[in-house]
Amino acid sequence: MAWLRAWLLAAFMALALGACGEKKPITSESFVFGTRVEVQVAEDVPEAQVRAAVAQVLAEFDRMHRTYHAWQPSELTQLNDALAAGQRVHVSSEMASLLLEAQQFSKLSEGLFDPGIGKLIALWGFHADSYAAHLPEPSAINAWLKSHPSIAQLKIDTNDAGTWVSSRNTQVALDFGGSLKGTALDRAAAILRAAGLNNALINIGGNVMALGTRYGSAWRVAIQAPRYAGPLAVLELRDGEATGTSGDYQRYFEVDGKRYPHLLDPRTGYPAPGVQSVTIVVDGPSAGVRSDVLTKPLFIAGSNDWTAMAQRLAMQSVLHVSDDGTVSVTANLADRLKFQPHDGKLPDIRRLSP
Repeated sequence: MAWLRAWLLAAFMALALGACGEKKPITSESFVFGTRVEVQVAEDVPEAQVRAAVAQVLAEFDRMHRTYHAWQPSELTQLNDALAAGQRVHVSSEMASLLLEAQQFSKLSEGLFDPGIGKLIALWGFHADSYAAHLPEPSAINAWLKSHPSIAQLKIDTNDAGTWVSSRNTQVALDFGGSLKGTALDRAAAILRAAGLNNALINIGGNVMALGTRYGSAWRVAIQAPRYAGPLAVLELRDGEATGTSGDYQRYFEVDGKRYPHLLDPRTGYPAPGVQSVTIVVDGPSAGVRSDVLTKPLFIAGSNDWTAMAQRLAMQSVLHVSDDGTVSVTANLADRLKFQPHDGKLPDIRRLSP
């Protein structure tokens, strides 16, 4: 299981750091968003204060998971049902904010990030906790492409009575799976800082945000190698930075020896080929959600066009692994990564010019 693989990698890093003889952060774990969650807090305060704040974080994660679940009954499935029926529906202010933000990200990425493709995700069987190795019928993919649903086709109206959402395209179905973990990182950071906890590491299935330091030392995180169980590289995160990875090893199935990941290209209706993984590092406002969202268009753009997409997204810290195993890294990130040996050898690195 992909989440277990990532979790074992996180455990490897924790053991490596624990061997240094430093004080150990207070650590809490949970399972939400279909993955393992870990919050480490490195503060010299009463443990009860830390546990109370982290409990708020985990409760918020659970609320978000239940509210925006794409296939179990939720506020999101109610909205999708209304859109499928051609109805105009009232939504919460939080839902409206998420939709408007997603529309902006979709426009910025030229539609390569598009939470409006929920029915395509369902066609591929990824609207489930477990999925079979089964290809959808080409005719079903072609029918979906012909209808061309997109989050851009949502009409969002706000007045004194609230916010209303509608679409003329009844094939639009929303899925926040490409952004919700990042949004949750931002929420967690806000909750911890409000509680006076400014030194923490939040890990939601490999989407990670750092606050402050680990008792004066930088938070160190491992970047998963896409084709073996171990770290490709280790990175020290700075205060307020977040890192996210999209990979073809996280949710996928194989048919006749070919891998089909959950990262779907809205232009073709098929999983994006040519890439094993993309990792980015971002900082500043909304670092969490940007670290989650912006890996998707970089992955879907493919090995030939990802650098142009990175420029469009103003992404300067990118680690890209193509389907042949070529490792490329932007100059801004290269000096911060400590690549790890595998089978006694370091990977060959293609360093890109600024």
